[in-house]
Amino acid sequence: MIVSGISGNELFCLHEKGFSAGELVVGNSVCSLGVVGGIGAFGRNLAGGEVANVTSLISEGRHAAIDRMETEARKSGADGVTSVVSELRTLGGYTEFLSQGTAIRGGSVGSFFSTASSGMELYCHLDAGYHPIRFAMGIVAYALGLGAGLTGSLRTIGRGEVHEFSQMYNGIRHTALQRLREEAARLGANAVVDVKVRMLPYGPGAVELLMTGTAAFHPALSDGPVTPDQVRTSELTGEELWNLARMGLVPVQLCMATSVYSIGVVGGIGAMIKGLGRGEIPELTSLVYGARENCVDVLRQEAERFGAAQVIGNKLTIRELTPGLIEVMAIGTAVETRSGTTPASPVLIPQAIILERDSLELDPLSRGEANIAQTAMTRTRQMASAPSALVRLGIALIIVMITGCAGFVPFVMALLGHH
Repeated sequence: MIVSGISGNELFCLHEKGFSAGELVVGNSVCSLGVVGGIGAFGRNLAGGEVANVTSLISEGRHAAIDRMETEARKSGADGVTSVVSELRTLGGYTEFLSQGTAIRGGSVGSFFSTASSGMELYCHLDAGYHPIRFAMGIVAYALGLGAGLTGSLRTIGRGEVHEFSQMYNGIRHTALQRLREEAARLGANAVVDVKVRMLPYGPGAVELLMTGTAAFHPALSDGPVTPDQVRTSELTGEELWNLARMGLVPVQLCMATSVYSIGVVGGIGAMIKGLGRGEIPELTSLVYGARENCVDVLRQEAERFGAAQVIGNKLTIRELTPGLIEVMAIGTAVETRSGTTPASPVLIPQAIILERDSLELDPLSRGEANIAQTAMTRTRQMASAPSALVRLGIALIIVMITGCAGFVPFVMALLGHH
């Protein structure tokens, strides 16, 4: 009796490529940062930037869990593992790294593989020529730090982009992407498909930026192994990659841009006053619009450096880091024309694109658990940006005092004149 996490649509798609479903497979690793490492991480948190020993711990834990999951699959006679996920959990004050997926048998890939793709996406990847090699990751653990926080706080006094924050977020995300490409190159891949980006809290003041995907090889992209800078990345879905291949297009690189903007102390006071009445607040409207325009322009410039024809699948998100400080992020995939990418099948089967229904309905309390990581991330940002709020409050009080004194002095002089 086989207990599998594969759905009916996945089972059909895998069967079309010669695979059959196996058992669920799991691997884990429970780790501790240790006293010395914790002290070092705390010191780095104060300075800001990447917390190297935490990055190393997370990377070792996640990879150990993946290795053990794959070992379990091999022991069961599997030829691959699909729908692989890498999770981080707290267990008795320690960190547990958990990996799980579903073992599959058969197929024509040749060597053992693991993939983040579902059975339906795996069908699309194989049909479009992307042969999976291994589940790959790019990891950076970082802290804002008091130094960067104070510098950024001083910059938030004025209105406009806070370059210190923009550069930090951009640098961290591109470092994680580069590590993902380096791991893929070591595995002999020339592409990473189905890339996902996650930001997870890790202890007080630290955040893990995790990029995952499937290291794959496409014969039309290179004759053999490539350097990390030549590894192509994409966050497009399996069916999108299939459609691109049908049109003779392939991904060049995942493009990302981040802009952090501040409304400024004076603008904040003006917006607050206008917010008392009904209607549009022009200061905030123009600030958000300008931030979006700048972010898209940075994304366009990055794609141009890659020599791409266009950027597709663009996603533009905006969120408030602290009151008066917003972050805009744009992410998309740069693509180019490439011959020899025609899919094996003339038409994509409907089972590969059917949206699946979740038969397990969660109550509001259970659904709320999914927001724990987001809430913790918000608290981390609030802790790191506390100096920013204090600086703005202090400046506002000074402005009020100066304004009050400016009106009080003539009043006193007038009284003295009467005497």
